[in-house]
Amino acid sequence: MANVKVGTCGFGRVKRPDYVKMFPVVEIQHTFYHPPQIETLEKWRAALPDDFECTLKAWQMITHEGSSPTYRRLGRPLTDEECEEVGFFKPTVAVREGLEVTLASARALNARTILFQCPAKFQPIPENILNMKEFFASFDRTGLNCVWEPRGKAWEPELIHELCVELDLWDCVNPFQRRTTTPDRCYFRLHGQPRWRYTYDDEELYELVAMLPKNESSYVFFNNITMKDDALRLTGILDQQVNL
Repeated sequence: MANVKVGTCGFGRVKRPDYVKMFPVVEIQHTFYHPPQIETLEKWRAALPDDFECTLKAWQMITHEGSSPTYRRLGRPLTDEECEEVGFFKPTVAVREGLEVTLASARALNARTILFQCPAKFQPIPENILNMKEFFASFDRTGLNCVWEPRGKAWEPELIHELCVELDLWDCVNPFQRRTTTPDRCYFRLHGQPRWRYTYDDEELYELVAMLPKNESSYVFFNNITMKDDALRLTGILDQQVNL
């Protein structure tokens, strides 16, 4: 299981010099809410070891509608025009700007994997699916892994799989809520069961290991109250598997 990278969603309360001694990867959250200046991201990258990996969440301007409460952390109110244009992969100036900022952030962080997290309001209607197809065909994805996290129960696994195959996407899941439709390319995000104030027990962590492919690259990120400790315990289990 040497190809599995385990970390947390954000550094949490762990100082970065300490974090990089524990984990090989982190999922950067700031780029979703209010992307930092490119110079700031470049400084972050320069302070990290060369072999340390950052993945990042795409800017919410791409995926989330203007009424989303997540825009409270944008740092400024959306204009009336932006409220109409943002989200759902729409072919608009605002979404295009969101993409350009996201790609620039990925370059600054030397990130090869970008997570496009969609809200539950993003439903599997023809307009949304068409916008999604056109969006992922609109930019050069050479060297990039594009990860899609659909939310809500409206998305049937068959359709998710179909789109992931057609658009060359990784299907991001909380694996204890839904199994991924791209089992050879796993991107797991564990938010707790059912809520953030949750600690995963060893049985669940062993079950998680069994879901991961043995010879393909995978990511596992914890985003619960004990995320650092749970990630460390999973790392220990994976190390045991390697040494068997």
